[in-house]
Amino acid sequence: MAIDLGKVKTYGDTLNDGAMQVSFTLPVPVGDEAKEAARQIALKMGLESPAITEMADLGAGFTFFVLYGKCTHSVDFTAIKVPKQQQRILNFKEVNNLIKNELGRKVVVVAACTGSDAHTVGIDAIINMKGYMGEYGLERYPEMEAYNLGSQVPNAELLARAVELGADAILVSQVVTQKNIHLENLTELVELSEAEGLRDQVLLICGGPRISHELAIELGYDAGFGPGTLPNHVASYIAAELKRRKKTGKNDTA
Repeated sequence: MAIDLGKVKTYGDTLNDGAMQVSFTLPVPVGDEAKEAARQIALKMGLESPAITEMADLGAGFTFFVLYGKCTHSVDFTAIKVPKQQQRILNFKEVNNLIKNELGRKVVVVAACTGSDAHTVGIDAIINMKGYMGEYGLERYPEMEAYNLGSQVPNAELLARAVELGADAILVSQVVTQKNIHLENLTELVELSEAEGLRDQVLLICGGPRISHELAIELGYDAGFGPGTLPNHVASYIAAELKRRKKTGKNDTA
């Protein structure tokens, strides 16, 4: 059966059947009334014939649900345009050769989890020498000087340290929160860098489990990296972007 990319629907057993699974929590005690409330929520979401397949008591008057239903909506896949990073992913040796041959100096990178964020797993995987998934961290790159400032670093302190070290790139790791505190924190760093007249002098890069390149651009960053990012992905972007800016003489965002 041919797929109409202009009307893409969720898929379960049969193409275009609209079947989907949804899970959520309601602040009500477990019981038949809770089950009916979940069903009505699903109907208001536009799901046809919703069926509750799992109901679990979370205690303190909260109940978790898993349900199936059929979504009546579709999307035009052909009209979707998502900003993407275009540079080729380089390996460890290629990144170092590019920096050495094209830039002729070491690249300075300063990284931190800022604000109230204390989740350093992501930034450690990118920066620390041991790296992640077989890829060396930026500290291991001979043509880079990488500094990991750790967690809960105030934006002003991160920016001051970056200036002190002559940073080419600032990496910020943020865990996306439900109350969007991370957005305020990420925006503050951009605003501080602009107020200090530093925005065009440094690459601003953010990353985290729910960060996308599109979101990063919207917030005023040069690039964003989400799940699945490896150290050489970030290193490739930094090296290629610095080369591009040197060649064009421009410090505009990517």
